[in-house]
Amino acid sequence: MCTVCGCSEGNIKIEGSEKNEHSHTHDVSAEKHVHRHDHASKGHSEEPNVAVQTGDDLHFGKGPAHAHVAGMSQSRMVQIEQDILGKNDRYASLNRTRFQAQSIFVLNLVSSPGSGKTTLLTETIKQLQEQHKEAVNMAVIEGDQQTANDADRIRETGVPAIQVNTGKGCHLDAHMVGHALDNLPELQGGHLFIENVGNLVCPAAFDLGEAHKIAILSVTEGEDKPLKYPDMFYAADLMILNKTDLLPHLDFDVAKCISYARQVNPDIKVLQLSAKSGEGMAEWIEWLESNRKGMIHSRIDKLQSEINQFKALL
Repeated sequence: MCTVCGCSEGNIKIEGSEKNEHSHTHDVSAEKHVHRHDHASKGHSEEPNVAVQTGDDLHFGKGPAHAHVAGMSQSRMVQIEQDILGKNDRYASLNRTRFQAQSIFVLNLVSSPGSGKTTLLTETIKQLQEQHKEAVNMAVIEGDQQTANDADRIRETGVPAIQVNTGKGCHLDAHMVGHALDNLPELQGGHLFIENVGNLVCPAAFDLGEAHKIAILSVTEGEDKPLKYPDMFYAADLMILNKTDLLPHLDFDVAKCISYARQVNPDIKVLQLSAKSGEGMAEWIEWLESNRKGMIHSRIDKLQSEINQFKALL
């Protein structure tokens, strides 16, 4: 995670909001936003902000916060992070309750800039539209520091998109998503895709209320990305290896990349595809629809169980 995030500075713009531009703060301290790594505390460097490899563990800085900020104690850094993430988790819980009440299948798409998230998303929407004889509810929340370029691309598919410009912020949080949801149409039983700010660091820690985090990694990036950014790949349920049509032109070891991802997260599922050529897209669409329907059936079963419990009381 970043040592000083800075996302408490500047304005957040959410399209469609009555207050289109508002100041966003975490409201826990005048001090800046701090993250820490939740690894075992051993083998730390005596120098601030120096990564030290000890066995299979990678550590950052020193002390319980696993980071160093001049003039701030380790205990204060930990307290700030706990306050920030605790507040975010409360908003995420509210979002999740709203999503579950409407049986909305919500995905949080995370990646480095340039991984092909938006292209994958537009192609996914088109294929879902073609597959369903009756329209399925879909919408997108787009996170970027500036511009509405990606949201405009999504709208060209006919699907509503809300642009959230985070300014200096390096990730979306649950509060932003809740505001964006207020400006989207009814999505009962449908898909909500959240395209996070391009960043493989901070979004790992912030629950948005989603069903799954999806880490998208392009084969034009290094196959060791899962080891370099372990928190993100540990938090993800699925890794999409994108742009596989370029593999003949690259020195990229697919098996090694998948091995690295499963070294960080043994349970992570991996799909290989190319949004441009269409290779592997069928498996991705099948995964989406299977999980969306499974969520709906689970919701129905839960409601039926609650009804039976009430009947037993009569």
